Amino acid sequence: MNKKEVIELLKSNAGSGKAIRSGPKGSVKNLGIGLTELRKLARKIGRDHALAQELWESDVFEARVLGLLIDDPKLISREQAEQQVDQLDEPTLKHVFCSCNSSLAKVPFIVELIEDWTASENQTRRSCGYGLLSELASSKKKSVPGDDFFMKFINKIEEIYRASGDIEGGYALLCIGKRNKKLNAAALKVAKLIGPIYYGDEKNCEPFDVVAHLTKDHLKRRLGIQ
Repeated sequence: MNKKEVIELLKSNAGSGKAIRSGPKGSVKNLGIGLTELRKLARKIGRDHALAQELWESDVFEARVLGLLIDDPKLISREQAEQQVDQLDEPTLKHVFCSCNSSLAKVPFIVELIEDWTASENQTRRSCGYGLLSELASSKKKSVPGDDFFMKFINKIEEIYRASGDIEGGYALLCIGKRNKKLNAAALKVAKLIGPIYYGDEKNCEPFDVVAHLTKDHLKRRLGIQ
């Protein structure tokens, strides 16, 4: 498919699902297509790096999301990743860019991205770095680094919290703690120190409880924890 055909496809699906754009209005058009439907359309279109680049430059928000979904990890360059992370002006774009089976999480330089971005002074890069860390920790590929790599980030999350009270990488901590018994024990120790994590108004939002997730019976059985 070409860009024009994709835009027409998106227009024919306008209003299918809850609108996902929540950032500043006016800069791009919003067709009101839900993320679940966009993922279905992405599977229909298939991987296409050149088309992904064109869609990312579109003034249609859902086309930009599709651009991230259909990109080819084998052809994404570090330069492209750095350019796109600077253009993430909306939570949904950031979510699709670095989480939930994202194309970027499959690039061969993901480890370098994680190490560089989690150490960045730029908040968006740090957030995306931890998002990619969550993806890597959830992967079952043989190429995934060993326990020492993930233990380094457990320690880093703890150090940041002890030094400043800031909580970065809460979901990454959970994903790391699900990998095996050793990492579960280390992640659980830090999760108990941090306690429930609030990402919004404490009065109106349920906390994200990493301890509760890491101590679920089914996970303990899978990891062989008594």
